[in-house]
Amino acid sequence: MKIIGINVNTNKDIGGRIMESIIQKVKENYKDVDIRIYKDSIGLEKEETANLEAVIVLGGDGTILKASKFLAKYDVPILGINIGHLGFLTEVESSNFHLAIESILEGNYKIEERKMVQCTVDYEDGSKIFHGLNDIVVAKDVIGRAVKYKIYIDDNYYTTFVSDGLILSTPTGSTAYSLSAGGPIIYPTLDVVCLTPICSHSLGMRSIVLNGDSNIRVTMERKFANVHLAIDGQETINLHGINHVDITSSPYKCKLIKLKGEHSDYFSILRKKLHL
Repeated sequence: MKIIGINVNTNKDIGGRIMESIIQKVKENYKDVDIRIYKDSIGLEKEETANLEAVIVLGGDGTILKASKFLAKYDVPILGINIGHLGFLTEVESSNFHLAIESILEGNYKIEERKMVQCTVDYEDGSKIFHGLNDIVVAKDVIGRAVKYKIYIDDNYYTTFVSDGLILSTPTGSTAYSLSAGGPIIYPTLDVVCLTPICSHSLGMRSIVLNGDSNIRVTMERKFANVHLAIDGQETINLHGINHVDITSSPYKCKLIKLKGEHSDYFSILRKKLHL
């Protein structure tokens, strides 16, 4: 690799000690590598990002989720180094970053593509599209009343239910909010999505796993509640005056760098991160 980026969560690496250690390690052994620094994902949205061969992300899952919407657009793979808490998406802990850096610079890795979803919101002056790696959540405000939702899948009516909200998760996001709401764990490379209700008043309403290319329309009927849209827990949009949103597969894929060997065992990650 000749051009790599380092994106650091400045709240996790206060003072930049870990970032500087990585820069020093790279420069000591690979003098021809051009290193470009990004802080808190600022600058990753620029077209120049497409020139990067990989980006090392220092942080936790939230840092990767924030960076993924930019890097997926430019088809740039991510190596996650955990300096956060859970670190489910990260590949190695910060204490092992030397091994990770050597592996990617020597080409001793593989790329794992992760499905992303997109949500379209229609406004009077046009539509806006949002992309997520983990999930799209439609939910009432914290102190609002429950909302009635109608679900259509590929233009076919599925069901109506009253709940606090619903989660449309990717396989990557199945171990996040969806799992906490009672959804299943889904192997991360499958091309499916999962719809999970949040505190449904209809006891028969349970999670359903759908084809990854399904077109899902969520309509909201509410008299007293405000509803918002959340993408990966990073962006929140008030849906005041909006009566439906459309969710489908994103044209982008998040590419995660996976080191060859024991680090690639997904089930050991499940045992470790979820304390199974």
